[in-house]
Amino acid sequence: MNRKQADTVVGGVIAVVLVVGSVLSWQAYQQQQAFDQMGPMMGTSMGATHGTNPLWYVLGTILVSAVIGGGYLVIRDDLSSTDVPDRSQTEVADSADPESVDASAEDTKSTGDINPEGQPQARVLDLLPEDERRVLEPVLSSPGITQIELRDRSDFSKSKVSQTVSTLEKRGLLYRERQGRTYRIYPSDDLQQEQTN
Repeated sequence: MNRKQADTVVGGVIAVVLVVGSVLSWQAYQQQQAFDQMGPMMGTSMGATHGTNPLWYVLGTILVSAVIGGGYLVIRDDLSSTDVPDRSQTEVADSADPESVDASAEDTKSTGDINPEGQPQARVLDLLPEDERRVLEPVLSSPGITQIELRDRSDFSKSKVSQTVSTLEKRGLLYRERQGRTYRIYPSDDLQQEQTN
């Protein structure tokens, strides 16, 4: 499910919550009005059993809508990372199109000029997904960059940068050292040695 579909689904759920809450509030209001009118006729014995105050339904509807909407906004940025098409799917689609076969042959020629032994950084970056590349490139060009600076350079959210850095750290491509409330991020020793060679 992509971000647009998720927005539509969450918007629909919030709309349903608002409609159901409005209906329940209206029914409770009408019930309260009916009991208020019947109260003097029935005496004081019916006053305590008139039902739930409609204000509770209104507040509950607003609270549930806010929780659903707020929760979705918190995880919405993470959905964008799953929207990136898988490279294998792109390659399968490209192989069916004859024009793209010619274009990929040209790409092979242009990348064939790159000596993987002479430029290991380019080779590593070519193998990474686009979001990981956007995080690793600034680390390679500015070792010791803070995670806050990295967020600004990659144009990702705080959680996306943290998640991507953790993934790259697990792969052994970089490491981080705590500095105050943030981290300084460095390329791994192997990657840095390959870069200097």
